[in-house]
Amino acid sequence: MQKSIGLLTRIWFKLSVLALSAGTALRIALLFNAQTTDIHFPFAGWLAIFLLGALNDLCVLTIGFLFIWLFAMCLTPDKYKRPAGYIIAGILTLLFLYVTIFNTIFDEYGSAAPAIAASLLGYAALSFVLRMFVKNLRHKWAVVSFSLLVGLYVAAIVFNSVSEYIFWSEFGVRYNFIAVDYLVYTHEVVGNIMESYPIIPLATALAIICAGITFWFFRRDIARVEEFDGWRWKAVAGPAYFLIFCAAASTLALTERCQHTDNVYINELQANGCVKFCDAFFKNELDYDQFYLTIDRKEAEAYINSVYNSGDKNLHQVVSEGQEQHRNIVLITIESMSASFMEHFGNRGRLTPNLDDLYKKGMAFERIYATGNRTVRGLEAVTLSLPPCAGQSIVKRKNCGGRHSVAEILRDKGYATTYFYGGDSYFDNMKAFFGGNGYEITDRTSYTPDEITFANIWGVCDEDSYAKALKTLDAKHSSGKPFFAHIMTVSNHRPYTYPEGRISIPSDSKKRSGGVMYSDYALGKFMREAAERDWFDNTVFVITADHCASSAGKTEIPLDKYHIPALIYAPSFIAPQSIDKTASQIDIMPTVLSLLGMDYSSYMYGRDILADDFEERAFIATYQSLGYLEGDTLTVLSPVKRVAQYVLRPSTEEPFHTEPATETNEEALRHAIAYYQTSANWNK
Repeated sequence: MQKSIGLLTRIWFKLSVLALSAGTALRIALLFNAQTTDIHFPFAGWLAIFLLGALNDLCVLTIGFLFIWLFAMCLTPDKYKRPAGYIIAGILTLLFLYVTIFNTIFDEYGSAAPAIAASLLGYAALSFVLRMFVKNLRHKWAVVSFSLLVGLYVAAIVFNSVSEYIFWSEFGVRYNFIAVDYLVYTHEVVGNIMESYPIIPLATALAIICAGITFWFFRRDIARVEEFDGWRWKAVAGPAYFLIFCAAASTLALTERCQHTDNVYINELQANGCVKFCDAFFKNELDYDQFYLTIDRKEAEAYINSVYNSGDKNLHQVVSEGQEQHRNIVLITIESMSASFMEHFGNRGRLTPNLDDLYKKGMAFERIYATGNRTVRGLEAVTLSLPPCAGQSIVKRKNCGGRHSVAEILRDKGYATTYFYGGDSYFDNMKAFFGGNGYEITDRTSYTPDEITFANIWGVCDEDSYAKALKTLDAKHSSGKPFFAHIMTVSNHRPYTYPEGRISIPSDSKKRSGGVMYSDYALGKFMREAAERDWFDNTVFVITADHCASSAGKTEIPLDKYHIPALIYAPSFIAPQSIDKTASQIDIMPTVLSLLGMDYSSYMYGRDILADDFEERAFIATYQSLGYLEGDTLTVLSPVKRVAQYVLRPSTEEPFHTEPATETNEEALRHAIAYYQTSANWNK
């Protein structure tokens, strides 16, 4: 027992020394980095940087030691005996077959995720079966596997130190949401890194160094891997590590409180990059004033106040013309419905006949741009009517409730407000967001078994979702209250599966075109069935998309990948017409409220597109880059206070073609900063 515990402790000690050495060296290097412009720290600051910094590194290593601990806990010959061996082999094999044959959560992420999951499970199943029947392989497998595991720890420490130095050289801080964002835009980020640094020589050198460290310091420990056999030492080491793990996590929580001084460098240097990365992942925020170009606060606020005739935090009174009408409102946001899928915008595939037909019969907007490239961005835009914020959408933040929403405005006017979603509303924090902003929620958990005819990983098919909405709205109508229903569809999403026999593209083909066509089919069916309801003539239908199908393009923010359909359909109330104004997704609902003659207090940045004084502009963003389109100028604000401008040069071949501006449009730049700076500060 002593040998086993001693071996595990010895490995932890060596990795701790390596982590502390790398962490200290990194802090010294960062002190002399060009981004660190001030190192005049008080004595307490130096202690925090190096002593608390070392304590943070030690705690992170201890928590990260979990995987070596699990490896040691699971290393026992008893697992190969009957019946345990057969049970384990069977479970691993079934998991491999399930991931390989059926659609799983890995398929929803696309890219290489399904192949990686299948490969790992296949390796686990095959290697376990071989070891179970060929005993001579067990020791070699344990040695090789343990070597790779320890080598990965060494590589993680070394590569992370280099990565943090490069990140600091660019942004002057430890990892933040920008680093998290890099996981989303892997293709672009990898391409940028490959072009910016000599990655292949650098990675090769680091790999050789890591292999050398692993061999030199751990080869004797790795050779003793079979000392992890037995259960007596595990009965002691298991609970002991659990207590140490909890102590390390608690210590990190305590030391984090010391990272809120007035000196940003002291805060960042004493922190651990891995902890900052995890913190950014869950908080999903970027501080606008710290990372983006700003202007004088009073100047920014004065401009916004002049645009909206508003006061503090953009509070203003919206006064509409005509008598207020409490018509029902049905807002449909279609998953990933790019304008380019429509025949109206040049597509010849006949994918959206129903949506194209509605475009001819309603108030059709020709140039509406989505605020982002994720569902939560679209939901934020049509619900709160705010410019997109840096980092993650407000929908996914902890303080997402209690906002000034469209539902709040309508509830004050006697409306019943409901959010319909075919999946589980816990996904993407939708339950907290809509529940906390005045909506009743009807999601998959509200369906009875007989109400579901088809479902995939994302939820029930659009037909079932619309059927549930019709049933619910019939009940709302019978109560005598006007209703506002927001329906979020799911079928136009990977894996693009739907009920068979509805459209010409088979469901098992799993094509995006099939998802688009089925979503359009379900929309047409819903509109025909809604037309038979008593409440139809008194209802305004608003149909748009949450975002486009893809955001990748030649430029950082390709305009064509943010162009979405948007129309207002109420045949008894609104005559068919085409609105050719550049506008934003955040303007859709204020336009609807204005059409209904509603007066209300507002903090919203969205405006009535039909108003004579409407200033054409659009807000377009990724997680990092904040775009603002005004006239033919696209201004892009990026972290580290960078700015780029592009000029829109329409052509018949490429109507959204942009070119780098030869000179700065100062007015557009000032407007862009004012909008984003004030919204970020007023809507935290």
